[in-house]
Amino acid sequence: MADADIHKSLLDSLSGGICAIDRDRVITYWNKTTETLTGYKNSDTMGKCCRDDILMYVDEQGRGVCENECMATGTMNDGSPRSMEVYAHHKKGYRVPVLVRILPLKNIDGQIIGAIEELHDNSSKLEYVRKIEELEKCALLDSLTGLVKRRGLEMNLRTMFDIMHRYGWSYGVFLVDIDGLKRVNDLYGSEIGDAVIKMVSKTILHSVRASDMVGRWGGEEFMVIAMNVAENHLYTIANKIRVLNEQSGFFVGSDAIRVTVSVSATVAQSKDTVDSLLKRINHLMHQAKSSGKNCVSV
Repeated sequence: MADADIHKSLLDSLSGGICAIDRDRVITYWNKTTETLTGYKNSDTMGKCCRDDILMYVDEQGRGVCENECMATGTMNDGSPRSMEVYAHHKKGYRVPVLVRILPLKNIDGQIIGAIEELHDNSSKLEYVRKIEELEKCALLDSLTGLVKRRGLEMNLRTMFDIMHRYGWSYGVFLVDIDGLKRVNDLYGSEIGDAVIKMVSKTILHSVRASDMVGRWGGEEFMVIAMNVAENHLYTIANKIRVLNEQSGFFVGSDAIRVTVSVSATVAQSKDTVDSLLKRINHLMHQAKSSGKNCVSV
């Protein structure tokens, strides 16, 4: 086996994603783990500039992280490694949390000829996998999204009140409603509508902690139940969910398929019942929709 083939085999076997670019930011290498993490194949990316709407890194406020200075360009200019927690654009449209580390790529003479990007999955999977295994046994999972169904969420809400009354822990509850899904279904059909639902569900899942419960409340509604969330945290969490969905999307032919979400959020109170909490959060959702959609109401 040639040295180049050995090196490629080693890079493909790494648990982290590896992407190499030259001084012009043209992608020269893209390993198997990067394909798995992002959905983009080697054939989708090789020879393209990393600016060409591929991973489109954003921070948790939905801001493009390379708008002022590209991290890779900075490393190629000064030789200093850089790292950042970002949300990358998956080929299927949703946002995935990634820890990116940039290293200078040097030739035998020590000249910087490009950069290496290491990409690591930044989601905490173990807790989520455990919850999924438990829920599968109870047949409480939604077949389209893989999230817990409404019945499972209602069970979790009742458990939440028991824990809250016993230990005094605070809970935040978030309702997320897709804006304009009917228009997508009318224009492109229910199959694309289902793809939008799956995209939004994954983006919500990646917007919150692994310990938070995320489920499908209804046709185009989702719920997040989050432990140890105080009232002053509600807007930050809800707006993170909103902006990351606003920055998600995929293509059908030459058409970009994008949707926004409206988010309502509240903290469960000791005097609440499940019914009173749901009434309040639905009222807040009505306010968000009435405000023009793509809004947060807390």
